[in-house]
Amino acid sequence: MENLLKLLKIRRSVRLFENKEIAKEKLEEIVDVARYAPTARNVQPWEFVVVTDKKKIVELASLGQNAKFMDQAAACIAVFSLQTNYFLEDGSAATCNILLAATALGIGSCWIAGDKKPYCQQAGNLLNAPSGMKLISLIALGYPQDVDAFKVMEKRNLKELLHWEKF
Repeated sequence: MENLLKLLKIRRSVRLFENKEIAKEKLEEIVDVARYAPTARNVQPWEFVVVTDKKKIVELASLGQNAKFMDQAAACIAVFSLQTNYFLEDGSAATCNILLAATALGIGSCWIAGDKKPYCQQAGNLLNAPSGMKLISLIALGYPQDVDAFKVMEKRNLKELLHWEKF
């Protein structure tokens, strides 16, 4: 369990990637972990699209202002959800599992927003998403260029943000 706590502390957004492919088995393992995310009433409304085609990754990267760096990623996972009462929470939980699983495998990742962004429909069309599916996130994946990518980052002091019984 100590390893999990360390993993949670070292996970961070990576935007600079090596030019190196990610094995299909690793991508499958990452999505497999995503499907174990908590979900309201066990609805499991999510669907995952793994994109490794470089041309398609570049097209996805061009859709959003904050996604430009994704054109250098080895892969992208698009997290979609049926529109349920808790689609955003369920899809976000699956997205977090993807980020953590990638870190555990030594793969850098970065969560690019989906829901409510103007490019959601375009991304869905590009990936042939069925109508009614909501884009929760695009996740860029790749091996980090920075050797310190999995180093614990400085964070606010716990005493500054932890409150007991009241604010």
